[in-house]
Amino acid sequence: MAEKRKPLLGFVGKLPSGITPGNSGKTRCPLCMGLFKAPRLLPCLHTVCTTCLEQLEPVSVVDIRGGDSDTSSEGSVFQELKPRTLQPQIGILCPVCDAQVDLPMGGVKALTIDHLAMNDVMLESLRGEVQGLVCDLCSDREVEKRCQTCKANLCHFCCQAHRRQKKTTYHTMVDLKDLKGYSQIGKPIPCPAHPAEELRLFCELCDQPVCRDCMVGGHREHPCDLASNVVHKHGDSVRELLKGTQLHVEALEKALAQIRGTNHALQERVEAVATDVRSFSEGYIKAIEEHRDKLLKQLEAIRIQKENSLQLQKAQLEQLLADMQTGVEFTEHLLTSGSDLEILITKGVVMERLTKLNKVAYSARPGVNEKITFSPKEKAGLCRGYEVYDLHRAREKQTASFTVICKDAAGESMGRGGENIQVAVVPKDKKDSPVKTVVHDNKDGTYYVSYTPKEPGIYTVFVCVKEQHVQGSPFTVTVRKRHRSHPGVFHCCTFCSSGGQKTARCACGGTMPGGYLGCGHGHKGHPGRPHWSCCGKFTEKSECAWAGGQSAARSVLRTVAL
Repeated sequence: MAEKRKPLLGFVGKLPSGITPGNSGKTRCPLCMGLFKAPRLLPCLHTVCTTCLEQLEPVSVVDIRGGDSDTSSEGSVFQELKPRTLQPQIGILCPVCDAQVDLPMGGVKALTIDHLAMNDVMLESLRGEVQGLVCDLCSDREVEKRCQTCKANLCHFCCQAHRRQKKTTYHTMVDLKDLKGYSQIGKPIPCPAHPAEELRLFCELCDQPVCRDCMVGGHREHPCDLASNVVHKHGDSVRELLKGTQLHVEALEKALAQIRGTNHALQERVEAVATDVRSFSEGYIKAIEEHRDKLLKQLEAIRIQKENSLQLQKAQLEQLLADMQTGVEFTEHLLTSGSDLEILITKGVVMERLTKLNKVAYSARPGVNEKITFSPKEKAGLCRGYEVYDLHRAREKQTASFTVICKDAAGESMGRGGENIQVAVVPKDKKDSPVKTVVHDNKDGTYYVSYTPKEPGIYTVFVCVKEQHVQGSPFTVTVRKRHRSHPGVFHCCTFCSSGGQKTARCACGGTMPGGYLGCGHGHKGHPGRPHWSCCGKFTEKSECAWAGGQSAARSVLRTVAL
């Protein structure tokens, strides 16, 4: 049973119906953009016209070649070490891929001719896309016929002469228009060494096509066979290499597709994070502005309180000054203008008034000062969900404290105790339920005050000495909840931690397509790292910031670890 061989394209073969022969993309030179003329195949498998290659600027490449070695003495320990020589090698760069092409001794014209490209040019000419296909014999007239025996394109005149010759009388002639549906119009390929002979044989030893004259010359006694007999064996070797290359092509295309996909996902993620940053920043700005207004309002209240104290002190001192001036003026007038009897009569009243005025206690310094301090490093709770800063803080069910420092009118420490210190801590929403306070006299002018708020919230702290508010009183204290543990899960995403439940939500605000309410890797809102499902914090050992309530953005998840 004969071996079934894979079909190969012959010199003339019909294309299946519906397939257009030729490919204009394979018939034009990438440099001159014209039809190939004497095309040469480069080692990188790009084809360029011979003339275009000759116009390329040559590059000098250093080729490292060792001296001749004696292969018959491989087993000898003592071998002569011949110096390596640097031989200059002239080459060019492929105009398509910039690959280095080392030119053979014969230069560009010694490169392999791309007969496949020449065949494509001829097919394109036959389809009428290119005019002016000339006769192979006279090279003057347009082609009309083709000799199927000689594989030559002939004009009308040369065709008649071809038939008149005794050797070619019975050759088969075909009109060119009848060849337009063929896949290949193979022309005879002449032997480079013997141009009059056609390459029909293949030398297995030298691995190259040869002609009949070559067999009796340089290839005498070499194993040669017809090209049609050995093409299948060599074609199979090419096919095996092609399969391996195709696998690499598929792998590279897949890798590039993944890179493009990752780059696209990266751009989407950058845009999503940028939106989150802008949203957070805008919210933070609004929170800061709101807290700023609150602090300015508190500052205005402190200003009014201090100004009222100063105005009261001013009025008292002005009245005392007027009384003093009246006593001085009257007494001076009495002593300078009054008679002895008048002085003695008025002495009692004057002395009583002056004695009383001299005993009036007053402070020569302002009762309040201009010092108002803002401490931006002191946390003041949350404003619009953002942490802001204030002066005082406390936690529920934990003892909070502060120290009252008493000073005299000169601003110096009293240095002793015994003052009547009154402190009241009142919830803002429950003014009828004050918090119990403890005041401890340190006997040095300072008083240690402690209290334990039972619930979180805003508290007002009143501090009075001798029934007068101290500077800044009343104060505002924000009582926060005790350190809370996380009720949720420290996870990578709700999809994994909930076993793929669609209803599981997360405080990070992430969503997934397909109706999932929670977060998943690489989807919108996912922070890209492990986080707590209950409040969205990224630190595993931290206090839960979940505020509670369905309206809170970070209070919706209750997933459990699987």
